[in-house]
Amino acid sequence: MEYQASVNQLTQPLVKYLIDNKDKLRLNVDVLENGCTIIDAGIKAPGGLEAGRIIAEICLGGMGTVTISHSAYTNNWPLSVNVHTGNPVLGCLGSQYAGWSLSHEKYYALGSGPARALATKVRDGKEEPVEELYKELVYSDSADSAALVIENDAVPPIEIIEKVAAACKLDPSKLTIIVTPTSSLAGGVQVVARVLEVALHKAHALHFPLENIIDGSGSAPICPPHPNFVKAMGRTNDAILFAGQVHLFVKGSDEDAEKLAKDLPSSTSKDYGRPFAEIFKQYNYDFFKIDAMLFSPASVIVTAVDSGKSFRAGQLDNALLDQSFGL
Repeated sequence: MEYQASVNQLTQPLVKYLIDNKDKLRLNVDVLENGCTIIDAGIKAPGGLEAGRIIAEICLGGMGTVTISHSAYTNNWPLSVNVHTGNPVLGCLGSQYAGWSLSHEKYYALGSGPARALATKVRDGKEEPVEELYKELVYSDSADSAALVIENDAVPPIEIIEKVAAACKLDPSKLTIIVTPTSSLAGGVQVVARVLEVALHKAHALHFPLENIIDGSGSAPICPPHPNFVKAMGRTNDAILFAGQVHLFVKGSDEDAEKLAKDLPSSTSKDYGRPFAEIFKQYNYDFFKIDAMLFSPASVIVTAVDSGKSFRAGQLDNALLDQSFGL
């Protein structure tokens, strides 16, 4: 039996909560001339950790729970974000993954969140998803409103907003775009809350059958913000690369589960071993030159539910985390 829920419908109450509680959460909410709602969670508005937590749940398509707590699993950074979803493939890859490339003139951003699952385009006379990934997921959404999260320090131009609305087959008045700069508190939380998503994405890159991943959770320390974009982005990545912990529950053989655990940690990458900002600079700020296998949690547990056996690999690196976080 297939359980196909609407990620856009599930997130509508969360989006409404942000708007209704904008003053408490220190957000700016504007309605543009075309009717699109823009939620500023860190450009001119201060935002905060709680706003980032709720935005992370929106990114997950309402499929997951995100909490903030104190933990002693790193030496010096107790404030942690914890993520759990009982539908990790749809929640993480079908919604949270930043897979929609959006550009107009000098503005460029990646869109994440539930609106991705509505977006279609026409190619060779046929309508198909904007992202090829949805063909593999065999998932498309249907909803009367949508939300998209953009990690940028500026509101997208009207041309991008109109493009998103058209791709989702919605009037712009039914679209909400949430903007979270990486250097903001909310932006930092919503990026670090991708600790489980990067594990799912790497498992997909390793050709592990997605249908065999049935549950998952993850945690990572919340990084201190930095006003410099590259350093801020570096810290959000390093929180996951050096101290992210993920537990996946999978069907299938013990051998497959053990191999997944062995191959998943960030330390398996040839680019592992320095703060992300340094690696990014080495590759002349070309994101696509970085080894794709780097983007994964530091430590993983994979439990094979058919046998009850668990396999663990990777480890936390407190020294590199402290170096990245500026201690």
